[in-house]
Amino acid sequence: PAYFLLVGIPGLEKEQFWVAFPFCLMYSIAVLGNITLLLVIRAERSLHQPMYLFLAMLACTDLVLSTSVLPKMLGIFWLGSREIGFVSCLAQLFVIHTFSTVESGVLMAMALDRYVAVCRPLRHRSLLPTPVVLALGALVLLRGVLLVAPTCFLLLRLPYCQHHLIPHSYCEHMAVARLACRDTRANGAYGLFVAFTVAGTDLTLISVSYTRILQVVLSLPSTGARLKAFSTCASHLCIMLAFYVPAFFSFLTHRVGQNIPPHVHIIVANLYMLIPPTLNPIVYGVRTKEI
Repeated sequence: PAYFLLVGIPGLEKEQFWVAFPFCLMYSIAVLGNITLLLVIRAERSLHQPMYLFLAMLACTDLVLSTSVLPKMLGIFWLGSREIGFVSCLAQLFVIHTFSTVESGVLMAMALDRYVAVCRPLRHRSLLPTPVVLALGALVLLRGVLLVAPTCFLLLRLPYCQHHLIPHSYCEHMAVARLACRDTRANGAYGLFVAFTVAGTDLTLISVSYTRILQVVLSLPSTGARLKAFSTCASHLCIMLAFYVPAFFSFLTHRVGQNIPPHVHIIVANLYMLIPPTLNPIVYGVRTKEI
């Protein structure tokens, strides 16, 4: 088809004009916070360390993710601009899914960095020099591109002979696949493979890293040091929950959540694009003494 029509939030078409205001505020905070974070890390040479380089990667990922969704979403909510070209739709879903995978990989790399810093402090610089950090970032990006690119080819091979109305605020793999008039089990199976490959690998490494970190923290003799470390770990774990919980909710709702009201699913999917980019510069930036 030449184009698709994005509904916005199904069932809340009249209310979505007002829903757009808090979304716009969150997007403004995300853009301002992440750009500020990048400028500070670039300007201050003492921050050219693994933790802050990974943080810069996270800020770039958040900017790409939120900007790939919010301007078009606000156009739908405020201007009724629902039309999106077929190629633009594929490009949007490619960017969304690729950089969601990249964000998961960067969070995993940050957890590994914290593990090395806490459990192997004397070898931190030798294990994670700048070239290794940049190589890890490149590998995470390459993994995202290689895993997500086949979804676009799977969508391109489908015939779209039904209506072209997508009940979503942005183009999402299975939301587009459902418009096809051919069997889409290959799309669903590949989506499951990518989700469980990425989440399974990253969550396992994150869990192992923070388990070891907590073991080291609990062995610290100072109560103040333990509380400070617990506070830092709790903040990081909250960020990860804010990223993974809505992601899994949205992913599973497309496949097994037929009883969940559409507007609940879409609002959670929208917040998944907004909450992590808004919280990351606050938790990792404002609460980090060096920054």
